Amino acid sequence: MQIYLPIAEVSVNAFLLLGLGGVVGILSGMFGVGGGFLMTPLLFMIGIPPAVAVATEANQIVASSFSGVLAHVRRKTVDFRMGLVLLAGGLVGAALGVQVFNILRELGQVDLLVRLCYVVFLGVIGSLMFVESLNAIRKARRKGPVQRIVRRQRGWVHALPMKMKFRTSGLYISAIPPFVVGLIVGVLAAVMGVGGGFIMVPAMIYILGMPTKVVVGTSLFQIIFVTAFATLLHATTNYTVDMLLAVLLLVGGVVGAQIGTQIGTRLKAEQLRILLAVMVLAVCGKLASDLLIEPAELYSIGAGAGH
Repeated sequence: MQIYLPIAEVSVNAFLLLGLGGVVGILSGMFGVGGGFLMTPLLFMIGIPPAVAVATEANQIVASSFSGVLAHVRRKTVDFRMGLVLLAGGLVGAALGVQVFNILRELGQVDLLVRLCYVVFLGVIGSLMFVESLNAIRKARRKGPVQRIVRRQRGWVHALPMKMKFRTSGLYISAIPPFVVGLIVGVLAAVMGVGGGFIMVPAMIYILGMPTKVVVGTSLFQIIFVTAFATLLHATTNYTVDMLLAVLLLVGGVVGAQIGTQIGTRLKAEQLRILLAVMVLAVCGKLASDLLIEPAELYSIGAGAGH
């Protein structure tokens, strides 16, 4: 069942898009990740132009993050004050990211930049996760005494000016580090079409020293608004948001997330992480090979670049 995507200007099988949405939804339910960092490169592989894939995937993240944040609000595990500081940085970052995206699009370099960003990010994240998961599996097999990770209570973050009280997180720290973390995630949301949770969550735990129980909810709260803002900017300045593509991915994603949650409860955390790491490295390898292997039709490179 082929359907024509008007903004992407390609014909794609509708069931393939529903299936992709479902697969990433399953991963989202199993691993608690937004899935944007896997979905966007998968869209490249089936022929969706990177500019359209980035802008449309940001749109899908808004919906999946919104459903996730509602559950956290009910559990009172969202630090709204911290979320607003992260959001302020995120909005500035998203605006900057879209400007960079526009300039590169005019130069005809946006496809290459997005692909290179994905190869670097997926390679680094996949490798770190793989090593960390292997170490966790080894420790679990040894069954030695469990060592608790103790976060440093004081560091350079606490020495900075512009201190604020974050009651839900139990913190009294400078507003500058959360703003900068938000800024970086905002740029990534605009340029790569990802929620940025895979960077934001570790940063909130290890740099800001937030309790783990409030990190996911607060991260999702910020991601909703930043990705919505990035999508709006892409839709109004680049006209690269394909609503038909977004709806098909979303339907598949919602169904897949329910299945993934059920699967996730039956596997150990270390097994889940190593599976995700292998998938991330596989996608990274495919993207890297596409960039390095000489195409069959050399004359087609750069045709219509920037248009």
